[in-house]
Amino acid sequence: MGEIEQRPTPGSRLGATENSGISTLEHGQKLPPPPSGKLMSIKIQMLDDTQEAFEVPQRAPGKVLLDAVCNHLNLVEGDYFGLEFPDHKKITVWLDLLKPIVKQIRRPKHVVVRFVVKFFPPDHTQLQEELTRYLFALQVKQDLAQGRLTCNDTSAALLISHIVQSEIGDFDEASDREHLAKNKYIPQQDALEDRIVEFHHNHIGQTPAESDFQLLEIARRLEMYGIRLHPAKDREGTKINLAVANTGILVFQGFTKINAFNWAKVRKLSFKRKRFLIKLRPDTNSSYQDTLEFLMASRDFCKSFWKICVEHHAFFRLFEEPKPKPKPVLFSRGSSFRFSGRTQKQVLDYVKEGGHKKVQFERKHSKIHSIRSLAVQPTEPNSEVPKQAQQRASLALGEGAESPGGQSCQQRKELEVSTTEYGSCQSPALQKSPVGNKKASGGMKATTEEEEEVVKDRTQQNKPQPQQPTGSLTGSPHLSELSINSQGGAVPTNLILSPNLSPDTKQASPLVSPLLNDQPCPRTDDEEEGRRKRFPADKAYFIAKEVSTTERTYLKDLEVITSWFQSTVSKEDSMPETLKNIIFPNFEPLHKFHTNFLKEIEQRLALWEGRSNAHIRGDYQRIGDVMLKNIQAMKQLAAHLWKHSEALEALETSIRSSRRLENLCRDFELQKVCYLPLNTFLLRPLHRLMHYKQILERLCKHHPPSHADFRDCRAALAEITEMVAQLHGTMIKMENFQKLHELKKDLIGIDNLVIPGREFIRLGSLSKLSGKGLQQRMFFLFNDVLLYTSRGLTISNQFKVHGQLPLYGMTIEESEDEWGVPHCLTLRGQQQSIIVAASSRSEMEKWVEDIQMAIDLAEKSSGPTAEFLTSSPPDNKSPDEATVADQESEDDLSASRTSLERQAPHRGNTMVHVCWHRNTSVSMVDFSVAVENQLSGNLLRKFKNSNGWQKLWVVFTNFCLFFYKSHQDNHPLASLPLLGYSLTIPAESEDIHKDYVFKLHFKSHVYYFRAESEYTFERWMEVIRSATSSPSRAHILSHNESHVY
Repeated sequence: MGEIEQRPTPGSRLGATENSGISTLEHGQKLPPPPSGKLMSIKIQMLDDTQEAFEVPQRAPGKVLLDAVCNHLNLVEGDYFGLEFPDHKKITVWLDLLKPIVKQIRRPKHVVVRFVVKFFPPDHTQLQEELTRYLFALQVKQDLAQGRLTCNDTSAALLISHIVQSEIGDFDEASDREHLAKNKYIPQQDALEDRIVEFHHNHIGQTPAESDFQLLEIARRLEMYGIRLHPAKDREGTKINLAVANTGILVFQGFTKINAFNWAKVRKLSFKRKRFLIKLRPDTNSSYQDTLEFLMASRDFCKSFWKICVEHHAFFRLFEEPKPKPKPVLFSRGSSFRFSGRTQKQVLDYVKEGGHKKVQFERKHSKIHSIRSLAVQPTEPNSEVPKQAQQRASLALGEGAESPGGQSCQQRKELEVSTTEYGSCQSPALQKSPVGNKKASGGMKATTEEEEEVVKDRTQQNKPQPQQPTGSLTGSPHLSELSINSQGGAVPTNLILSPNLSPDTKQASPLVSPLLNDQPCPRTDDEEEGRRKRFPADKAYFIAKEVSTTERTYLKDLEVITSWFQSTVSKEDSMPETLKNIIFPNFEPLHKFHTNFLKEIEQRLALWEGRSNAHIRGDYQRIGDVMLKNIQAMKQLAAHLWKHSEALEALETSIRSSRRLENLCRDFELQKVCYLPLNTFLLRPLHRLMHYKQILERLCKHHPPSHADFRDCRAALAEITEMVAQLHGTMIKMENFQKLHELKKDLIGIDNLVIPGREFIRLGSLSKLSGKGLQQRMFFLFNDVLLYTSRGLTISNQFKVHGQLPLYGMTIEESEDEWGVPHCLTLRGQQQSIIVAASSRSEMEKWVEDIQMAIDLAEKSSGPTAEFLTSSPPDNKSPDEATVADQESEDDLSASRTSLERQAPHRGNTMVHVCWHRNTSVSMVDFSVAVENQLSGNLLRKFKNSNGWQKLWVVFTNFCLFFYKSHQDNHPLASLPLLGYSLTIPAESEDIHKDYVFKLHFKSHVYYFRAESEYTFERWMEVIRSATSSPSRAHILSHNESHVY
């Protein structure tokens, strides 16, 4: 790679013992022969502020020089870096890797070329080499010193404290202050010295590699991380700044981001003289024009920025380096510039394959040496990532579970990714399974806003209990992510975390990945049509069948308590006997009763369908008599139903007082069978009564009074209505109690969320206007207080409370005209006022309605309360764990101050996280409707680009579709949260020539589902619509009125 001037100092400093690091060549590929000719010397300024001289042929392209630098440093992941220099017009430009160096640098003897980071990935866990992370940390340090990376004082002090830890080691106040006096890391550093020293005291024992990791963890959350501003003007002549990032093109006003254009939204980038043009894809929901125009200082500035955009798009979005366009025969039009080098996917694949030898390196500024292992450890695919990184990112595939044996058809993987673009959901570390691991992990968790469903591995069905996950993930997002536990259990280590590349959401969503990769044997269309023709055509049959399908799901939910949870409790001595006697003896009789009830229903359906005793089928084409008999028998079990509220309260009280029981319940919630929050299953028997009532209402409405089944149906309806009325008050109280405890697990920084008289009203995502512009916040509305929070950096993935507004004396007013922000509200409390903006007009109206109702309730109460919520450490059972001062910033600093080892795995995909990533909200009324609208049954599912239909057992509950291979499975394969999705009927142009088909659509995700009859089609449409569109409060009140016969 050209002749390199040999100097011993850099060789010993950065370990250049041999040229084993190759930055831009594929594994096994040899270096090309250097161009012959006269050599020229070029000075390169490294990130540690040293200068090295490299001699390369004059006719060599820029790639030769970059490869020489990377080879000199033994830098494997050199593709993230670039060389920049001032051209003859003093404009800082990047060295073109394809053009000869001599044509770009006119006077190389008088120019110093800077080796810097060019491409900043969204997540530093994608950087596999410790040396790479060290160089990135040096870049952050440099940007801080130059004022390019702006942040608040707390963030700056914390960043510098990690730099100091990596350079001088553990805390010593005298050494700290002496070191800070000699080294200036940021302008006005003197004012922050005390805070830097205070933060440094908390990093004792942290290695330089861990300090680099923590530094990048904090820096990547800052709005200006990796941002280089390019001055421009918009069409109105307003001065702005343009920037490009992994997510797309960003627009800044000063240092505040005011707009972002995702790569997925950009159709074409071009420039014409001084005008930079962005052509967007058509979007009916967007108010932007088709083409956006920005004016830059000169054509050279404009072309330079255009080139950077082209390179960023190619590096982060394409699978491989774009091929050169064929040269035109006569005339050329436009620029021939193209991206040269490996894309991010190719870099990740190359490092994953281990096609490199790890070597030693030393840190120039550090008194502590950090050495990379000379041997590749096959059993630790990512051994260089600090232990914090391994815990929070689970970069390596763990031991997966085998697919169940006896499958008659081959499972296939289906991934919705463009063949021309490397989608932003690609995992940063697709590691191989450890050597000797015979079980392959089939799960993937991708975290972009464009793919928001989750795939889970199947486990062996002959195991009595699913293997509990041992690792956890933090939300990196995006929907996310969701792991299969919709209540948000930690994701097992055999899933892969991917970055969120959406500019609209800084967090990575826990909601992501292609839906349900494992495809069971699809039933052919002819077979399905033949089976459908054998069904009775009477609507009453399909209503009766709904009783059967939902009863199957209900029995499985009961087994979560009677079998799975009881089995877990029996192995541990952590639950008091009194609590056991409250829970299990009251669930076992119900399970036994409903097992027999299901058998009776299925026997009746078999007679109805003519599968047995066909000659007497006509006498059994009804279900009212079976329902009446069993509902009357169910009244004998009312004593057990009354105990369920007591069981729920006793369980939460015991969890609060026992760390062992809390850990047991948390670990149980991580199991695949516990696909909902544990306390939700305790309320299932009360919910089931409402389902019976709704089914009987539909039967009574369908049958004429003269029908033979009408009398039994009406009598059964009267019986169940009486039971529901008796338990209705308890049910409402327990649902609120359960929701408060569920929210408590998602929040940190509060101590007394669950108190008598507090009622939950609404939660959702709003943008809060602050000095940094609009920032996404999660709001929680109760009948006495409004909380606003931000997404934390901690491995527990919780939301940190930043502020609370008592509702007593609060006023609310629309202020869109005042602030120039769409859907804007001003909330004026007695002590504080905030300005928030909703994502849409309808969202704003929902918040206005509920906040005004809550204010009215607060005014009618006894009066204002001095302090509604008190602060607490993230884990109130461990007060020795320190927390950072509660102040609002773009990052949750507590992640860097507390050991990640001590934090329990937490939920990454609760309803709170779904609302955060989908930028929407949910009210308690919506939760109540969701409880009533539950459904189970077989559906045929088809992807947008697939041909066949796949038969699945589908359960709808908790605003989510859960997918099973069959109704006999103990846990779901995948889940699809429906908030934000659109429910429609396929158009003629979509070529879905089948009956009873509905379509679910969210951004680029399209799914088609086929029901077996008109009734089941209407039922699925009804229940899914309840999750995808929130009805008004007036509609809910009318819906809840009892049907009188």
